[in-house]
Amino acid sequence: MTGYTVADHLVDRLAELGVDRVFGVPGDYSLAMLDHVTHHPTVRWTGCTNELNAGYAADGYGRLRGIAALCTTFGVGELSAINAIAGAYAEHVPVVHIVGAPALTAQAQHRPVHHTLGDGVFGHFTAMHADITCARASLTHENAVAEIDRVLREVRDRRLPGYLVVPADVAAGPAASTRAALPAPVDTTDPEALAGFVDAARRLLESASTPDDVALLAGLTVHRLGASATLARLLAAGPLPHAVTPWAKSLVDESGPRFAGTYTGAASPPATRTAVEDAAVLVVAGVVFTDLDSGMFTQRITRNRTIDVGPRTAAVGAATFAPVELPTALAALEPLVAEVAARRAGPAPSEPLAAPTPAAGAAPEDEALRQDTLWAEVSGFLRGGDIVLADQGTSFYGMAPHRLPAGVTFVGQPLWASIGYTLPALLGTCTALPGQRGVLLIGDGAAQMTATELATVLRERIPAVIVVVDNDGYTVERAIHGPDEPYNDITPWDWPALARALGGGEHLLATRATTVGELRRAFADADADPARVTLVQAVVPRDDVPDLLAALTRVLGSRPAPEPAPTS
Repeated sequence: MTGYTVADHLVDRLAELGVDRVFGVPGDYSLAMLDHVTHHPTVRWTGCTNELNAGYAADGYGRLRGIAALCTTFGVGELSAINAIAGAYAEHVPVVHIVGAPALTAQAQHRPVHHTLGDGVFGHFTAMHADITCARASLTHENAVAEIDRVLREVRDRRLPGYLVVPADVAAGPAASTRAALPAPVDTTDPEALAGFVDAARRLLESASTPDDVALLAGLTVHRLGASATLARLLAAGPLPHAVTPWAKSLVDESGPRFAGTYTGAASPPATRTAVEDAAVLVVAGVVFTDLDSGMFTQRITRNRTIDVGPRTAAVGAATFAPVELPTALAALEPLVAEVAARRAGPAPSEPLAAPTPAAGAAPEDEALRQDTLWAEVSGFLRGGDIVLADQGTSFYGMAPHRLPAGVTFVGQPLWASIGYTLPALLGTCTALPGQRGVLLIGDGAAQMTATELATVLRERIPAVIVVVDNDGYTVERAIHGPDEPYNDITPWDWPALARALGGGEHLLATRATTVGELRRAFADADADPARVTLVQAVVPRDDVPDLLAALTRVLGSRPAPEPAPTS
């Protein structure tokens, strides 16, 4: 490789934004470009077993690192990854999807080259990404540098995926050496709008008879917009009773006494509902209510008592102020909350607001595993610094009610809800924060979707504990409809044998647990050698579901079936 190229500029810009690896699968249109990744001093290549898994891995990395990069080949590769990109868009994860494409010379001649639809048209796949990316560009020799910078800025600032088509000859073309850094993000808050919001918020907060009548409900957007530390300062200024939605689990320290639990509308524990729904003033910070996040839209929050902070708007009751960016609005509320706290006579209450969740160690060792004992033992096994990934279904909703130790990061995908996501995301999250232990909780049906990426986890020597919940099929679907129908069956796998076949060697401990004691021993072995991968096939009854999930599936299953279409 000689001279400074467009590919060099792209990789340098990724490194500037904090990306230290690119996930993907190579293809002939991207091979030469990937040379610039593998030869870069700080960015490395992490090859995955397929493009969908690579997209999931990039999503996991982007959640914890702030931006991620995925590279696939044109057509077959990018379309294999499109589900992952759509999920990243739905869940506000900044992933740059780089697509190696046929050279512009071939495109200009409209040749029916491989990985195309054979019609000589090369824009089909860009159009397919229009609704699931915030910025797109098809690079040419003339626009490459400017368009790379534009798309990367949009991805960084809007916290959404972007899409770059890089023809092979453009990637190899010359570019001016990168000098000036990308412009920093700009806070677009209008000072007058902010002042109006602060004034209205102060008046509402003053209406609370006591400081403890003010509570806060936090949502995912706080994390995505980089305002977690600001939120922590706001809560400490009270300290306020506070809860999170399942989508935002681990956003706040769940070990403190003023944590009221995880709020899921009518499916919430009574103490959590009281703290959120009965507060005289409720600060709603970065919350987006989805069906599975809100107990099927059963939240009971009246508008006239809320201070609602969104990504670029802030509202007090019916009054809306814009543009006011979320981090700025939360920072402005901190002194107001301190004013409220100053009215408190004596110290803040120290008794826990939320009832304790079932503790590990309560069940006898010879008891057969069930959903409740499984999640109690898992929660007792966790330690500060762990990255917990819970796949959609029994794993996510089994863990959601449990309070996590301070410093644990919790990752799930309850909106897009693509089962199997978390296994490749384990690779991404643990490479985003190297040295931290991953704890993957995933059902057997979900794990079969993406099982091959376990080979990459083992190859990369990721320190992880993987609990495959063996409940003999699609248990969530059984709970909703068709408990004995064949469409909810899967082929049973021997997970310890599979893990060994995928190349674990001495880095792997794989076992099967059917009792509480066997699970405890597996966790003890994992703690004894935390640098390796420990895989536990945890066998639970087929039709057993966590209480929270049972409440949600009852609502899902009770919805009326659509009317049949008229026949002629």
